[in-house]
Amino acid sequence: MKPVKNDDLYLNIKNILQSARDNAYRQVNFIMVEAYWNIGQQIVEEEQNGKDRAEYGSYLIKELSTKLTKDFGKGFTQQNLRNMRQFYNCFPIRSTLCGELSWSHYRLIMRLDNPQARLWYTEESAKASWSVRALERQIGTHYYERLLSSKEKQPVINEAKENTKDLQLTPKDIIKDPYVLEFLDLKQNNAFYESDLESALIEKIQEFLLELGRGFAFVARQKRIKTETSDFYIDLVFYNYMLKCFVIIDLKKGKLTHQDVGQMDMYVRMYNDLEKAENDNPTIGIILCADKDNTVVKYSVLNDNENLFVSKYQLYLPSEEELKAEIERDVLEFGLK
Repeated sequence: MKPVKNDDLYLNIKNILQSARDNAYRQVNFIMVEAYWNIGQQIVEEEQNGKDRAEYGSYLIKELSTKLTKDFGKGFTQQNLRNMRQFYNCFPIRSTLCGELSWSHYRLIMRLDNPQARLWYTEESAKASWSVRALERQIGTHYYERLLSSKEKQPVINEAKENTKDLQLTPKDIIKDPYVLEFLDLKQNNAFYESDLESALIEKIQEFLLELGRGFAFVARQKRIKTETSDFYIDLVFYNYMLKCFVIIDLKKGKLTHQDVGQMDMYVRMYNDLEKAENDNPTIGIILCADKDNTVVKYSVLNDNENLFVSKYQLYLPSEEELKAEIERDVLEFGLK
């Protein structure tokens, strides 16, 4: 009898097996995470009972490492045991551990001194399914600090409104300033064109989506908007399923101008009129530029429109000092608290 070729059957079975293996791997991985947390708890509680904590703690780690290595092999060096102790100290409440994260995830997060940052990266890694490499990149580019500084750059006049709003996600909860595009391997110079930036972003669209944040899906490049008299082209269009709206991006290689703001305001209005579906929320517009003119930001429609944003892009990794300087500069210029 001639065998029946059924690729769909094979693919279905393959997917079942792959899913089972992935689930088994995640479960085993989290079982080890819980084990390391329990070991850390035991070490901390034993050290707290010691007469001289510093001296006793050092002795305890050394003895445990020797015995555990003899019984269980590699993986229980003194440094690893200190990591487990730190793990418990950073996450003392067991219920806050995320089953989606591996020990490698937690080892990166534990390096952070800020407890709020640790909690944020833990939750965001789980929600966004960040790989260890993606998490390392986000920490290295100060993702949390950039998002936090973007939220803080709101006029004081809106403070009462912000304090009384509900907890529903808003555009400013997602839009960052600056965006870090070091993965493009581009150099800022006089020969640099906006088309070069656009092409590089399309080539590295997966990395760019990671930088944009959760909920973004790529829609179009050079999106044509046609009216009765003219055609207009929007550089990049995305859709954010968390905000339930389109996000259009206009790329500028130079400093922000009032013409850029007027153009984006027009693009957003046109997109709402011609492309937005009835169930979509209002379109968000982002001007992504190499430099901002805070005077233009302060005295233009950007200051009044909650759906218009201007963000800088950087082609290199920023330092924490640079981010702090950026926040302080805007605080002075805008008179923020």
